[in-house]
Amino acid sequence: MRSLNGSEFVEEDDSRDESLARVEIALLSAIFVSAAILNTALLCVLWRQRKQMSRMRVFVFNLCLADLVVAFFQVCPQLMWDITDRFVGTDFMCRLVKYLQILGMFSSTYMIVVMTVDRYQAVCNPMVKFQRTRTRLNIPVCVAWGISLVGSLPQVFIFSQVEVDPGVYDCWAQFIQPWGLQTYITWTTLVIFIFPVITVVFCQVRICRAIQINLYQKTQQQGGAGFSLSSSSSGVAGMSKARVKTLKMTVVIVLAYIVCWAPFFTVQLWSAWDLNAPKETATFTILMLLASLNSCANPCIYLLFSGHCPKRLCRRYSYGKDSTHEEATLVSTLYMSFKNVSSDFKY
Repeated sequence: MRSLNGSEFVEEDDSRDESLARVEIALLSAIFVSAAILNTALLCVLWRQRKQMSRMRVFVFNLCLADLVVAFFQVCPQLMWDITDRFVGTDFMCRLVKYLQILGMFSSTYMIVVMTVDRYQAVCNPMVKFQRTRTRLNIPVCVAWGISLVGSLPQVFIFSQVEVDPGVYDCWAQFIQPWGLQTYITWTTLVIFIFPVITVVFCQVRICRAIQINLYQKTQQQGGAGFSLSSSSSGVAGMSKARVKTLKMTVVIVLAYIVCWAPFFTVQLWSAWDLNAPKETATFTILMLLASLNSCANPCIYLLFSGHCPKRLCRRYSYGKDSTHEEATLVSTLYMSFKNVSSDFKY
């Protein structure tokens, strides 16, 4: 059985379950079409609004690019591979496909990480974030793509075109026995799932804690002065509705990533470390295939938080000149609460 991203290597029988193969092909086809259409549509919408691109839009734009890499270079090759049953191509194509498959996973994952870290900086470390000069170069995005490009390189050396039967070649991995496979799967899980999840969960907890503290302090101040917070002003301690939506959207994107990929990596680790794991079952196969649903979920989440409609998306999330003012107001409010210093932060 081949895993969706090619990170697992398990010897296959000469015969395959044709009914299960048809299910795989149907699922992969649906995922590929959905991910390609949704991300391309959202990418076009964001590109048309590039002159009014807010910081969060830049992250979403690059997340769409990463998800398109998943669709065209991870899901699509796997779909064709399932149709032909054997990899059709040269040794160079084998290595390139495996590199691009893992690149999609890396880029999608680390774009979510830098997006979350950026929100953490905006809320918890406003001085660090807003003393920086505003440039066209988005360093966190560059870091995410850099990690992805470098982190995917081992695929080029691990996978190659191998003669599996006399005159029959396939794109397989060759590991040092008996620990090579386990080491590779464990390392892949750590760098693409465990470490990123720990990072984003830590950031989200700190963000929630900072907002909770700020809300409590504002409530105390208002209560001492004899005023009560209205429902609109007490939402998240004076943040604009657009900013609250941005934070909520980031949380949902993180949760969607964990829900989609946790079963995949669990199955990967189980099949690598347990020799008796039921590798050829439909459950194992479908759990690994459904992981790429995350690339369909991300654009849907953004559209959902933008009003379900691309036209409204352009209007409601078009911060324009007000974007920097709203962010500066939020930073000033939080920083004054934490440090009791009166400051005015503007780009």
